[in-house]
Amino acid sequence: MRKQELRGKAKKVQGQVTETAGRITGDRALERKGARQRTEGAVQEGVGKARRKIGDLAKGIAKGIQR
Repeated sequence: MRKQELRGKAKKVQGQVTETAGRITGDRALERKGARQRTEGAVQEGVGKARRKIGDLAKGIAKGIQR
């Protein structure tokens, strides 16, 4: 797992906590901020996964060419 994936996961968790805190306190702005953070984290994690898979694919192709 790469740094970008980990950062995305962390941002998702932070967003969930913020969103829940907003829900508990009745602060709609805080709730929206948490939802936005959670979404940004999910996107960042997805980009990280895609980059990792492309890198793995490129390594596999390079190994195949070297043979």
